Order: sequence, then C-alpha cells, then structure tokens
Amino acid sequence: MNESENIRPDPDELLASLHRDDNSIRKGKLRIFFGMCAGVGKTYTMLQAAQIEKLKGTDIIIGYVETHKRPDTEELQKGLEIIPRRTLVYRSAALEEMDLDAVLARKPQVVLVDELAHSNAPGSRHLKRYQDVLDILENGIDVYTTLNVQHIESRTETVSQITGIIIRETVPDEIFEKVDEVELVDITPEELIKRFEEGKVYAPEQSKKALETFFKIENINALREMSLRIVADRVDKDLLDSMHRKRIKGPWKSGLHLMAVIGPSPYSAKLLRWAKNLSYTMGASLMAVYVETPGGLSAGGQEQLNKNLNLARQLGAEVITTSGNDIVKAILDLGHKENITHIIIGKPRKWSLLSYFRIGNFVNRLIKDSGNIDVYVVGSDQHEKDKYMNYFRLFRFSSPLSSYIISALFTILTAAVFYPLKEIIGYQVVAFGLLFTVSILAIFAGIGPILLSASLSALLWDFFFLPPPLTLHISRPEDLLMLLMFFIIALLGGILTSRVRKQERLTRERELRTNALYQFTRELSMTSGVEEVIRLSVRYIKKYSKFDSGFILQEGSNILGSRIMPEGAFSLTPNELSVAEWSFKHSRSAGRYTDTLPSNKYTFYPLNGNKMKLGIVVVKPERRLRPDEEAFWDAYRTQISNGIERELLNEIARRASVLDESDKLYKSLFNSISHELRIPVATIMGASDTLMSGSTGKDSREDLYREISEASERLNRLIENLLNMSRLESGKISPRLDWHDVHDLAAKVVEDLKAELAPFTLEVIIPENTPLVRIDFGLMEQALFNLVFNSTQYSKPGTTIRIKMYNDKPSFILQVMDRGPGFPIGELQNIFNKFYRIDGKITGGLGLGLSIVKGFVEAHNGTVVAENRKNGGASITIRIPAEVHDMNQVP
Repeated sequence: MNESENIRPDPDELLASLHRDDNSIRKGKLRIFFGMCAGVGKTYTMLQAAQIEKLKGTDIIIGYVETHKRPDTEELQKGLEIIPRRTLVYRSAALEEMDLDAVLARKPQVVLVDELAHSNAPGSRHLKRYQDVLDILENGIDVYTTLNVQHIESRTETVSQITGIIIRETVPDEIFEKVDEVELVDITPEELIKRFEEGKVYAPEQSKKALETFFKIENINALREMSLRIVADRVDKDLLDSMHRKRIKGPWKSGLHLMAVIGPSPYSAKLLRWAKNLSYTMGASLMAVYVETPGGLSAGGQEQLNKNLNLARQLGAEVITTSGNDIVKAILDLGHKENITHIIIGKPRKWSLLSYFRIGNFVNRLIKDSGNIDVYVVGSDQHEKDKYMNYFRLFRFSSPLSSYIISALFTILTAAVFYPLKEIIGYQVVAFGLLFTVSILAIFAGIGPILLSASLSALLWDFFFLPPPLTLHISRPEDLLMLLMFFIIALLGGILTSRVRKQERLTRERELRTNALYQFTRELSMTSGVEEVIRLSVRYIKKYSKFDSGFILQEGSNILGSRIMPEGAFSLTPNELSVAEWSFKHSRSAGRYTDTLPSNKYTFYPLNGNKMKLGIVVVKPERRLRPDEEAFWDAYRTQISNGIERELLNEIARRASVLDESDKLYKSLFNSISHELRIPVATIMGASDTLMSGSTGKDSREDLYREISEASERLNRLIENLLNMSRLESGKISPRLDWHDVHDLAAKVVEDLKAELAPFTLEVIIPENTPLVRIDFGLMEQALFNLVFNSTQYSKPGTTIRIKMYNDKPSFILQVMDRGPGFPIGELQNIFNKFYRIDGKITGGLGLGLSIVKGFVEAHNGTVVAENRKNGGASITIRIPAEVHDMNQVP
C-alpha cells in the first residue's frame, strides 16, 4: 500500500469543508480594497474595478461612495446606478447614510459600499457600516468596500502608538480574516505627500494640518510596512488553509524559510553568515536552531555556543533551542512544524573512531528523511589543528575525580561481597550482581565513571571469579565470550541509563521554567503600576534565575534616568551608569559575559517594547548563562518589557484622558464664567445707559440704582469665589486664628444677606452660654455666607432657614438647614467638587460655593458633611476642632 492510499480524509474535516463551501455559495463575496491610509486611491481603484465589471455585464450599483468632491473620482461614478442616500436628523443636523433597505430591495449582483469602518448615524439599523455589509452578504449580494490598516481592531493600539492619535472607528479582525479577496492599493510615501500638497486628498488648509499631524513621513512608512505585512501574512495563511483543505502534507514551497543548524563549533559562525547571505538573496526568512543533547558541553564549548547564538541574533535570525536524543528527528520535527523549505548544516570537520558511524549516519539520515525539504551541506576553508589526536577521542569526560573514586569503590565493594559466596552461587550470578552495580551507578554518575566501573567489573570478574581463579587467563571459550558480552552490556546499559537520566533532568528543568514563566505572566497580568511590575520582576528573577537585579527606566524623550528601582538594589558608579546608557542607546546587552565592556561586574540588558525603549535591567550573574537559560531569560525580559510598556501606555492614556477632560472643563468653565460675568455687566451697563439718558423719573432711578447695586454684588461674589478658589489651589491659605464671638459671625452674615433672606423665615439658634471660639473670622464668615446663600437659592420662599451653632467639646459645630428639595441620593459625594452643579436645578453660579466651604473648613483641620433631612430639605454640618474660651475669662 503506497503512502497516498494511507492518507484518508478526516470525516469531521470533510464535513467542515463542505459546510464552508456551502456557505460560500449561498453568501455574497466580500472584496476589500485595502490601503495604508487615506489618499492612496482605494475608492478610485474600487470604482475602476466596478466599471470593468459593468462592461462584463455585471449588475453592479453604488450603495455608498464618498468622493470627497474629487473630480476624477466623481467621473468614475458616471454610468453606475446610485442608490439615493437616506437622510437622518441628529441634533438638528441632517446626516446622509446608505439606504440599506433600498439596496436589499434592489438586490443587485454587486454593490459598492465605501468606508467599511464608518459609524452610522443614530437611528440607523446598525451602529457600524460593516454590520450593514454583513446583512448584504447574507442576502447573497457581493460587496466591494474600502478599508485602511488603522481601522483593524487589533492594529488600532499600535497605530495609536505610532501616530499619537486614538482610532475610534474599527472593524473586527474576524471580518478581515474571513474576507474573500483583498486587493492592496499602495503608493510610495512621497507620492502620497505630493497628493496632499496638490490638494487631491483634502482641501488645502485641511491637507496642511493633516501633513503636520497624522501624515508624517515616518508615520506613513510605518503604516505602509504594517499594511504590506498584513497582506503578506494573509497570503501565507491562505496557502496554509489550502494545504489543510487539500490534505497536502507540508512543507509547500510557496515561501522560502531557511533553517541553519548550529552548535558549539567555531565553524557555525561562517555557516550563519553564509545562511544570512543566502536568505537575503532568496528573500527568505532565517531560523537558527541548536539541538541540546544529554551529553552536555565543556566550558569552552558552552562559551563558543553562546557566541554563535549571539551572532545569529545580530544577523536577525530567529533563534530556537530544542532538545532530544535523536538530533535528526528533532531537526526534522521542528522543520515540518515551522514549514521550513531549506535546512543548512555544516560539513563535519572533526573525525574520531566513532565519527565514521556517527557523523556519516547523521548526514545520510537527514538527507534521506528530509522529504521535500532541501538540505545544504556547507564546508569550511579552515582546518582542524592536531586532527590526528581526534582519531582516539571516543567520549567527552567531564565528571569530577570523586565520581571515579566512588564508582571504583562501589565496584570493588560489590566484588568483595560476592567473593565468599562464589562457590555457592556460581560466577554467573556474580556477573549479574556486578552488572546491577554498574546500572545503579549510571543513575548518579557520568559516562567516564560508568566506563571505569564496567572495565573494573570485567577485570574483577575475570581475575577472582572466572576459572582458573586469581589469574587473567580464561580457559573456556564460552567464558571469554561471556566476559566480552558482560563488558559490552554493562557499558551500553550504563551509558544509556546515564543519557536517560540527563534527558530527564533537561525535561524537568524545561518544565520548571515553563511553569515559572506561566506563573510570572499570570501575576504580571494582575499587577498594576510600574513599581509593582518591577517589584514582581525582581522577586521572580531572584527566585528562578538566582541573581540580583535592578531596573533603570527612561525619563522621557529616550533619555535614560539615573534612579535604580527598587530602591537600594544596586549602587552604580558613573562609569557603570555610562555602560547602562550605552546599552539603552544601542539596544544591546553590555557588561559582564558580553562582547561589550565585559570587565564590568554587572550585565546590562535593554528593555524594548513594541514601539518604545523602556530602559534597562541590571543583573549581577555569577556565571555565563547556558543557551537554555539565555532563552528563558529572554522570555522573562520580553514579559517584563510588555508589562512595563503596558503600564506606561496606560499612564499615557490616563494623562491624555485627563488633558481631554481638562480641556472640556476649561471650555465649560470659560463658557460659565463668561455667562455669569456677562449678566451683571450687562445689567450695570444697561442701567447706566438709562440713567445717563436723563429721561427717567425718581422712582425709576431708584430701581435702576438698586439693579446696579445687586449686579455689582453678584459680580463681586463671582470674583471673590474665583479668588478664594485660586488661593485654595495655590495652598497659600493659612488661618489667622483669634478669639471670636459666634453671635457676631451669625449677625454679620445675616446682615449681608438681608435682601436674600427677606422671603424666608430665619431661625438663628445659639446657646447664650456659648464660649468664644478661636477661628479665622473672615474664612468662617465666607463659609457661612456661602451655605446660607445656597439655601436661599434652592429653597422655596416662605420656608424656614435655620442657622445653628453650639459647642460640642472638643469641637465647634455650625449647621445650616433648610426645607428645600435636598440633594439627590447619588449626588451627595460630588457636591463639594469644584464647578459641580446639580442637574435640573436653577442656573447661575460657577459651582464653587460648597467647594470653597470645604477648603476653608479643612484649613481649620475640620470636616464638612452634607445630608438630607428626614422630613425634606438639606442640612450641612461643619465640625471644627477649635479651642473655646469662656467670655468671663477674657481679659
């Protein structure tokens, strides 16, 4: 049975494929004209395609096209049926939208719907235009539409980081991923800017402003790269989907993906450079792969491997470290998984007695099992020094001397235990005992001690147990064969056990790191604030990487700060700070165990986000990291960078929101102040003009004088409130405390508000024996004035307003109560905020009165509380920890 007969379609996949095909037949097809930004010609290209389809006899109409009054674009609409737009009125403005019902009733073959990401006017069937398009597709009508890269949901944050402009109109990624056809409309950035300057995109004034903000050359280049990558990724995905649907086993050579297999050899550097040149010539991606085996590396080999991996990163290759006993299988498994088309390996240069079997087998197996993957074997012009010594190099011995001694002692001890029993159990059983000892040692020792134990076991068995005893002579051929088999089995069993043990150790370490990375990522997602992210990172780095660390972040404008976080982590000298600045500036590691300033005792790693440099992390390693540890550390740094960047972007977004709210507040305040100032000023000017005309009677003049006085008082209150709030904001208010009679305080406020209090019943409740209070009379007078004035503004005439003062040691209590409407339940926590006014209440004022009351009371270290009265009305209570003094004791 051949291979094609073994490939049977999966029933579930077949049903899903048939379901997709059935849906594609019943639904309309979506074609997107995709571009990097406005002005590239998406609408123009869409109309051109529509004219071509009309010439073919296709029933194609315009549902909605925005020409922006461009003559050449409007010219292309001629000859195409245009569905009249629907007019919606929103806030006294007439808005035109696509008439979805008319399009569905017309039921053409193809409809043109411009600006897919557009938000519909209130009153439309759908909030978004893409929802209209989905309705049209559901009715079996094909749609041509346009879309810019910044409107794809997953790209909006990146675009905002690039341009500094928040994108609000978006389209879900699912729409773009399931589109039937994408046509990229692309022009050079220079041509686009030329269009703007010539006024072909927007009006001249609007174009000038656009070029200064969104359409900068660097922004256009970034958006262009993004759009090209998205389309390229889509093409690659379409090909992979086609492979799955047709059940074609990868790889499929539609795109070129190179894999360079490297190791601890100095020749890997040349291999990498050759692979880089080849990938550049072929326009292919490059991946550098190192397969970690249980054998381990010497210190020199580890150092060389680190250099090779760093070189691969510098060349822009994707670096992957994997592990396995079978190198060929590990390479090919990764190659098929990553859709690799070419594998590049180095020509073997080191030869030993086992090389003829080991290396030749590796190359032959890789070529034989590679299937559709091409294999390049690259040579080297260099020659190995002392190559003849390598003929006798069988194994790499790296175990300490103690392991050899322990292995020898255990082997001798086992032989000593069996020696008295040799006549009873026979020498064959002794062989099993020695073989068991070698297997047990393999669990704890390396290959060298195992080889020693196997050799020593064979010698001891021959000398003490095989007949004739106490001699190395073997009389029987079967005993000689048994001795050879014993040695081979003991050696192979020990070596295989040792390898399994090392592989288990590698697997356990990888599992531990994977779990550590998962735990760190999970906790990082729940952490808020840059300092919290750094504290968490320092704790995890110490726990799993075993070295101390500290962070230095940039202070803005890509300038590295000097503050080390957390506090007290390290104390860096000016020279060490300069190394940190170099690492930050060049986005490269520096310091100990690197190629840059390795004499430093610290290692500096850059922290780079997606679009911004964040800072550096300083560590103090005790040794050079292994490749697997380096990969783990890189993953940690990536997560840390993402966490810090997330918090910084959140802070930037928060500041932008605050600025936006401040701008709104400024406009609101400016309008309110203008309105409040205009009324008394207009009153004064009108009354003054009338008086100056001389045509008024005595009674009229009195009325006009009163209007001028009232307007002046209102104007004075507004200015006084603004000045008081300014003093509070500046922190320049410090109470001038002195002894005062609270009766005088109440009398002064009642006198000042005599006219306002006339329509009300006023009750002033102050116990006769109330002592003097040490307060700032002016501040408390203004606070009480604002409270009573508020009551007169919100209470109905004829109701009671009550002022109550009393001593409640160690505090002085002042209350103002009325029978007005009170405060809405949900508004009580806001009434003391600046510029806050309750909705639906009377107009007038700036909303500063109660805020000033709170500020003056807090200047006395007091508190103010607002609440609603049980039977209706409001009550505001001021509590001041003031000193009191009996009047009779005042000198």
